[in-house]
Amino acid sequence: MAPMSVLTRDEAQTRAKLLDVHRYQIELDLTRGDEIFDSRTVIRFTTRADGDTFVELKPAELRSVTLDGHPLGPDTLSLDENRLPLKDLTAGEHELRIDTTMRYSRTGEGMHRFTDPTDGETYVYTQLFMDDVQRVFAAFDQPDLKAVFELTVTAPEGWTVLANGITERQDDGSWRAAATPLISTYLVAVAAGPWHSVRTEHRGLPFGIHCRRSLAPHLDTDADEILDITRACFDRYHEKFEEPYPFDSYDQAFVPEFNAGAMENPGLVTFRDEFVYRSAVTDTERQTRAMVIAHEMAHMWFGDLVTLRWWDDIWLNESFAEYMGYQTLTEATRFTDTWTDFGIVRKAWGYDADQRPSTHPVAPDPEAVPDTASAMLNFDGISYAKGASALRQLVAWLGEKDFLAGINTHFARHRFANATLADFIESLAAATERDVHAWADSWLRTTGVDTLTASVTDRPGEWTLTLDRAGSRPHRVTVGVYDRDLNDSRALLLRERYETDVPQQPAPEPRTGPRPALVVPNDLDLTYAKIRLDEVSSRTALRGISDVPDALTRAVLWNTLRDMVRDGDLAPAAYLETARAHLPEETDLAVVQGVLGFAAAQVANRYLAAHERPAALATLTSLCRDLIRRTEDGDHPGLRLIAVRHLIDVAAQPDTISAWFSEGTVPGGPELDPELRWRILGRLAVLGAIDDAVIDTELVQDPSATGQEGAARCRAALPDPVAKRAAWDAMFTTDDLSNYLFTATAQGFWQPEQTDLVRQYVDLYWTDATAVAARRGPAIAEAAGRWAFPAYAITPETLHAGEQCLTETTPTPALRRKLTDQLDDLARALRVREA
Repeated sequence: MAPMSVLTRDEAQTRAKLLDVHRYQIELDLTRGDEIFDSRTVIRFTTRADGDTFVELKPAELRSVTLDGHPLGPDTLSLDENRLPLKDLTAGEHELRIDTTMRYSRTGEGMHRFTDPTDGETYVYTQLFMDDVQRVFAAFDQPDLKAVFELTVTAPEGWTVLANGITERQDDGSWRAAATPLISTYLVAVAAGPWHSVRTEHRGLPFGIHCRRSLAPHLDTDADEILDITRACFDRYHEKFEEPYPFDSYDQAFVPEFNAGAMENPGLVTFRDEFVYRSAVTDTERQTRAMVIAHEMAHMWFGDLVTLRWWDDIWLNESFAEYMGYQTLTEATRFTDTWTDFGIVRKAWGYDADQRPSTHPVAPDPEAVPDTASAMLNFDGISYAKGASALRQLVAWLGEKDFLAGINTHFARHRFANATLADFIESLAAATERDVHAWADSWLRTTGVDTLTASVTDRPGEWTLTLDRAGSRPHRVTVGVYDRDLNDSRALLLRERYETDVPQQPAPEPRTGPRPALVVPNDLDLTYAKIRLDEVSSRTALRGISDVPDALTRAVLWNTLRDMVRDGDLAPAAYLETARAHLPEETDLAVVQGVLGFAAAQVANRYLAAHERPAALATLTSLCRDLIRRTEDGDHPGLRLIAVRHLIDVAAQPDTISAWFSEGTVPGGPELDPELRWRILGRLAVLGAIDDAVIDTELVQDPSATGQEGAARCRAALPDPVAKRAAWDAMFTTDDLSNYLFTATAQGFWQPEQTDLVRQYVDLYWTDATAVAARRGPAIAEAAGRWAFPAYAITPETLHAGEQCLTETTPTPALRRKLTDQLDDLARALRVREA
């Protein structure tokens, strides 16, 4: 794939001053075969003055261009990469007609085409964020040139076409979508194919959920839950927001090989179809799906109704939706403990990103986002998790009433238009007497994670907590104070919670009573900071973390231990010992999943030296067995499922899991569904306990897309030089793999048990990853940097080779960012090993 010119902020500002874009009429013909489709676009716009500009498009063939009824000659149809120059425009109204052929994508960008291996049915859908509109239709592609979009689609017989507005099949067989209100180009959406649909109405609007036909039984099983969540969030947002839902329908399409979790297209949200569960899942996973539904719906107001002017404010979209997703789910659904999952999973993502060299402010200076390529790099734990944490802290400081008043002012001022951070802060400031501008400077314009270190002094009858801050932000925190239960020495009881501000001015006052057994700063996790406990509390946490009564508090403490391991302040083995002692008593699924995930993926696989890993796997195996024994009564299926999954992943010998596979069940349950069968085969492949024939046999039983991915993962994991070479060539030579099959192959390739076998590929990675990223574009670049990186080659030599790649070659921006982050994580692993 040839590279496309990126749009710079300066170019966008110049074009926005010149143009007022009114309307697009887009005709797509999806009946041209497997590789191409036709795209015809009419754009009506006004120029405010005489001048030159350009329109973006990336066609396979540009057939004709007509401007104001005059065909442009062959000499004017040459594209400057992805730009068609429009020269000598006069002030006034214009009509541009462009007729093209476009290529389908196999990487989840532009118009993605997928054929379901289960039944041979084909589906297409668009993903136009951030600058992939031009792969589907010609456009003035920037967020602040909003327009009305009218869409007509010709599709094969038997297909249904979904779009931003209500679609109707015409007499000629085409599908026409209702005209949109003013929206940005990147929010236009089409999804076409023989969808299985479940439709209903709510508050006078048509609602629908859609998936591939082969997933129909699984969607039908969960349809009531998905629609109940959708209705509950819709109603709750209408209680919070004064502006009514601004579009004519609400469809949610679960689509194949989707790169993100979901995309907030107005009226047609697209989700990765892994959210249509084929196999057993935990309640926390159902909560995650519900959170994504709530997150995307929040975007209908913040992102779609009011849209950023330029990509430096992407955090406004994502942080707001992230915060609202978790908060609204807590308020409106049965999922009332969402902030525990946020704290132990999402927040850790933010903390990690904020300590890397690639960190950036939540709201970067516009000059730091000079073009779309640099903007794309900011879709990370900072824009999502840190930004949502900052908003949660803002609500704690400002009060929810004033926060919502400011939000509603923002919607009223900028509906169907664009806004900036300055506009957002002005709207908040109008609702409060607090200095929101100063808060924004401290929280949104700075980088890094503050650390709050507790020290406790006491004397008879009183004690004093001092919180020292390493950092610059003001914090309002809730302090939890816990005592040992006199009737049960293993239990901790909450004595009190109280609020305090950091910095503490004036000096903190003593509190009455004996010194507590445990003092937890940030007990309700309302601020964003690393925590260091006082000495007594640290001992209590290590010895009795499972005795803490509240799951969110336990999540805060587990995060503290996690941070200490990463910073070299707690031995990795001590973390494993704490997990081994206390996780069998844990009841919260998010905590169990988060702790086991960190213990296996980071502590056992990366932070411990190779000779220490067998003992770590044995510890984790023993822990998982305890959890399995504890759940034999069937009362905790989610906890049991987590334990079974992790026991499979850390199995050092094949006997137990091979027996499970042969018998089709774990003794006492669960029975093996497709996910567990492929998980077991993946681990058996790593251990050299199966061969290609076993993988092929399982693929006959499960020929689905997920089965194809499982087979690719297993084949790449086989400890065989021929299998490794085939996997490597598939990723880096042939360019035939879709985005999902590339990722699955990469996930199987590198294994901690196989470092000697794949040592030669560590040196090959730098040149091959750089080349494939340049050929195949940002989605594959991201996958190559995230999944195909030699994460277990934890040596100074690997670090040096990676640094050379960054300084002496020119990786694409997407790959450069991933390599920078991966190398920083590798350097951290080396430091932890040396601590």
